[in-house]
Amino acid sequence: MNIYYSPKHFLHATDQLDVKPSGHRYTSMELPDRAISILNALETEQLGAVVEPSDFGIDPLGSVHDTEFLDFLKTIYQKNLDYTGKPNPVFPNTFPTRSIHYLSKHPDSLVGYYCFDVDSPIMAGTWEAAYWSAQCALSGAQDLISNPSNPKCPVVSYALCRPPGHHASRDTYGGYCYLNNAAIAACYLGRPVAILDIDYHHGNGTQEIFYSDAEVLFCSIHVDPEQDYPYFWGSSNERGESAGSGYNYNWPLPIGTQDHTYLNTLDQALAVIAGFAPKYLIVSAGFDILSGDPIGGFQISLDGISQIAKAIAELNLPTLIIQEGGYQLPMLGKCAVQFLCPFIK
Repeated sequence: MNIYYSPKHFLHATDQLDVKPSGHRYTSMELPDRAISILNALETEQLGAVVEPSDFGIDPLGSVHDTEFLDFLKTIYQKNLDYTGKPNPVFPNTFPTRSIHYLSKHPDSLVGYYCFDVDSPIMAGTWEAAYWSAQCALSGAQDLISNPSNPKCPVVSYALCRPPGHHASRDTYGGYCYLNNAAIAACYLGRPVAILDIDYHHGNGTQEIFYSDAEVLFCSIHVDPEQDYPYFWGSSNERGESAGSGYNYNWPLPIGTQDHTYLNTLDQALAVIAGFAPKYLIVSAGFDILSGDPIGGFQISLDGISQIAKAIAELNLPTLIIQEGGYQLPMLGKCAVQFLCPFIK
C-alpha cells in the first residue's frame, strides 16, 4: 500500500491562529498534528511506503470546481492583504443568498459568497496546502489506474489528505474543506465509481457535485442532520436528481450510535455498492466516528473501526482511501492503523 502524504499541509497553519478578525477565538480542531499523528503511527507499523504526491496540475481540480472558485481560493488571501494592509486570516462576515443580482469584488463580498461557515480560515498557505492535498488524492487514484485489477488482491492506496475535502462543493468551501479531494479523484478515475463516506458529518459537497450523475454512486453514513452539522444536507430522502436519481444514498444515524447499529447500516450501504458494480471504490474515511471525538457524537470503538474496514475490504474492489475528519489527536494514529490493516492482504 502506498501512503501519499505532503508536508505542504503545514502551510495551512491553523495551530498558529488564535483569534478571528472579529475578536472571537478560533476553535478549529483541524490542526497539522492530525496528519502527523497518523503518519507517525503508520510509519511505526510499517503499513506501506510513504510517498510524496506527483503534481497533476490544476486541470483535474477544474473537472470538479468552477474556474472562478479556484481563482478565488488562489487569490483571496493576497486580495485581502492588499485591501486591509494586514496579514490577517480571511474569514467571512456576511452570507448573502445565492439569489443575489450583483457580486461585488470587495474581499468581504467574495468570501461571504463562497464560504458557508465561520470556521474555515484562508491563510497565506491555505491554497498551496489544499492543492497538494488534492494531489495526494490524485496520486492515490493513479495507483489504481496503473496497476492491473486482481479480484483476489485488488490495489488499495491511502491519501493522507489535509486539509480534508468532503464538505467542499463545486463553488463553496466550509467545514475545514476547500477542495473536494474525493470528487477530484473520482473524476480522474473515470466512471463507474462509488464513493462511500463514513465520516461522522455528511459529505454535503460530494453529494452536491454528483447529485445529477448516474455513473458516480454516493453513499454516506453520518449523524442525523436534525442533530448535528452540516444540518442542511444528509436526509434519507435525498436520492439524486435528473440522471442521478437513485444514485445518492444517505443513512443518517442518531447521536450515540454504537458498533452494532453502525455495522448493520454499513451492510446496507455495501449491498448497494455491490449492486452498482463500480470499477473503483473511494472511501472518505473520517475517524470522528470514534467514541470520544471532540466534535463527533457516535460511540464507535477501535474494534468497530476495524470491523468497518474489514467489511469494506470484503468488496474486493480497487480502493482509494482518502482521509477526511477525525479530531481526537491521541487516537488518530490508532484509528488509521485499525482501519488500514484489513486492506493489506
